[in-house]
Amino acid sequence: MNHKLVAPTPPLGWNSWDCYGAAVTEAEIRGNAEYMAEHLKDFGWSYITVDIQWYEPFANSSQYRAFVPLVMDDYSRLMPAENRFPSAANGQGFKPLADYVHSLGLQFGIHIMRGIPRQATHAATPILGTTATARDIAHPNSICPWNTDMYGVDSSKEGAQAYYDSLFELYAQWGVDLVKVDDIAASRLYDTHQPEIEMIAKAIERSGRPMVLSLSPGPAPVEYAEHFAKHANMWRVTDDFWDLWPLLLDMFDRCRTWQGIPKEGCWPDCDMLPLGHIGIRSVDGGGADRWTRFTPDEQLTMMSLWSIFRSPLIFGGELRDNDEWTLSLLTNREVLRMHRDSYGAREALHRDDLIVWTAQNADGSSYAAFFNVGEQSLSLDLHLEEIDLSGITEGTELWSGTPAELNGNTLRTTIPVHGVRLYRF
Repeated sequence: MNHKLVAPTPPLGWNSWDCYGAAVTEAEIRGNAEYMAEHLKDFGWSYITVDIQWYEPFANSSQYRAFVPLVMDDYSRLMPAENRFPSAANGQGFKPLADYVHSLGLQFGIHIMRGIPRQATHAATPILGTTATARDIAHPNSICPWNTDMYGVDSSKEGAQAYYDSLFELYAQWGVDLVKVDDIAASRLYDTHQPEIEMIAKAIERSGRPMVLSLSPGPAPVEYAEHFAKHANMWRVTDDFWDLWPLLLDMFDRCRTWQGIPKEGCWPDCDMLPLGHIGIRSVDGGGADRWTRFTPDEQLTMMSLWSIFRSPLIFGGELRDNDEWTLSLLTNREVLRMHRDSYGAREALHRDDLIVWTAQNADGSSYAAFFNVGEQSLSLDLHLEEIDLSGITEGTELWSGTPAELNGNTLRTTIPVHGVRLYRF
């Protein structure tokens, strides 16, 4: 099983974190899946992912409750909390929910933390397929600085690989299609956890079920690009991304750092799209229940940068509350075609407040995104040869559908504050 074939193009999906933090319920998962199936599936959106702490019965926001009892099976494996996920009763885990998501023609994902539960370690509970216990394989000095659920797994210990094998055997039985592993791509304490990435990749392989492997949080170190590409399908290039202009501005530098890396099965990840109705029970990002703080032009900028760079597109808002504007951002077929089919994206120009990204398409067309990161409207007269585009005779601005204003090989347009003009030539 070639892991790169699992995600030949960047995944498109929804994740529960931006709206529900650690506290999402089964009803909310099902509701968002139903919306995706009805409104987004035809545009290529497919993943529905339950984010962190689905095994914590009384999670109530994005603030973690420290050292609380977690739901676990007899083999040190965390299980869905039945009060939040009723279909998980009688040891069924996420299989009934995954089956439902699959019945809609979609794919099912879960979030896990790197490592083994601390409560399993303290109780020395068994691990399936080995005589080792949780205490034998835990690395008690390898902790997550922002969550108390887990210890790292010591890859040198007998039983370490068996633990990860048992986890992914379970997830394969449930029908999981994507696993987002946290506290692994980068750490404030320990750098990248490469041995655990390798054990997880091996466990997915052994499970016999194709699963997208997504690594968080960032910023993942670009010097490990080859390691990430060898073992994972997507990895975060940023810490948690929220609806604040300075964070969006910073993403231009991050994308430039990673340009040339995206390729079949290997997608540097700009993190979720904090669009629409977010913060319902998630208080991260400096705001409570709200609609995105990004202006409409900033929303277009984010969608254009993520799409031309070919980051995975993972929507963070409560889908059922989408207005027409928000839905339009997710259903522009020409932008999604660029995201799916283009190649060779790069920063072609950065001059004062103007940043230009270009990409190619196999059909001979070219894409160019002209961003204004300044605080005043930008009138542009740009000779396209400055960004290595020649012989251009016509083009279309993809968000508005209007023809490009071309005079010879010179493009004339006006770009609003924090805004973008995205063309296919």
